[in-house]
Amino acid sequence: MDNLYTKDYALTLLNTKKGALNELYAKADRIRKQYMGDEVFIRGIVEFSNICSNNCLYCGIRASNSNVKRYKMKMDEILSIAKKMEKSHQTTIVLQSGEIKGTYDEEIGELIKRIKRETSLAVTLSVGNRPYETYKYWKECGMDRYFLRFETSNRELFSRLHPDSSFDERIECLMNLKSLGVQTGSGFMIGLPGETIETLAENILLCRALDLDMIGIGPFIPHPDTPLGNEKNAYEDDKDMFFKAVAVLRIFNPDCHIPATTAFDAVFPGNGRNLVLQRGANIFMPNNTPKKYREEYLLYPGKPGVDETPEESLDSAIKRILSINRTVGTGPGHSIKKH
Repeated sequence: MDNLYTKDYALTLLNTKKGALNELYAKADRIRKQYMGDEVFIRGIVEFSNICSNNCLYCGIRASNSNVKRYKMKMDEILSIAKKMEKSHQTTIVLQSGEIKGTYDEEIGELIKRIKRETSLAVTLSVGNRPYETYKYWKECGMDRYFLRFETSNRELFSRLHPDSSFDERIECLMNLKSLGVQTGSGFMIGLPGETIETLAENILLCRALDLDMIGIGPFIPHPDTPLGNEKNAYEDDKDMFFKAVAVLRIFNPDCHIPATTAFDAVFPGNGRNLVLQRGANIFMPNNTPKKYREEYLLYPGKPGVDETPEESLDSAIKRILSINRTVGTGPGHSIKKH
């Protein structure tokens, strides 16, 4: 079967002309419906800290950005949010932060234990590269899933963008997570400066090769306080490519969870995420970070919903799901793969 999923096939789909786009999107949506059903699972994000030791060239919370006011939420504050989430259609808490190796690892473990003990939520962590033993410890504490984007499959581009990491280390982290039986998510940015359509096809192929449980992708958006602040998205003049990437990703990964990520709303205000849900995605991730912290967690400018309360974010998510004739998922929404 994998003979079908070649780079040439990916490139053919990515090069779909405007007149045939609806056919491509309909195919992706049919595959989504066949494998994943009509449920859209709501996974609530809590950006619990914007402290980061890395200096990734594109990221608004990079260590050297002195314009960011740094914060770290207290455990009781996070737990209070988790308990509210449990009562409001959100079956997973996604704990996201900048990367500080080793500093809060035990504290994060205790937080996972408390969430699992005091709520019925599934727990996803997204806090960067860590050694095998740390992932193992968090798994023992109750962590269900981990999300770590590889960002690009192009080694040269990766090393240029990530001075504090290596492509091999990132892939090793993903393989360690999979070996521990953690539901593993990864993904990439669409249109990084220097990316070609061949790179985009290779990104999609790498996602398939990794046999991921969740794949999150979104357009690169330049942040003014970063070294890439004056760069343009590689597909600035062909924004259809953002949706084509989602559709091809679904075709190549039929049984994987794919979220409609917030960055699509930044590029296509009002309906970006709706369109992604209709072109292959099946997960929606409203922001549960308290309003007072939100504007300090801007990975890119123009992030939608910064002025919303968590309740408003959730209400908007549910309305959007229902408006496209999909249903709100119940239960934890775990991976349907049999590893």
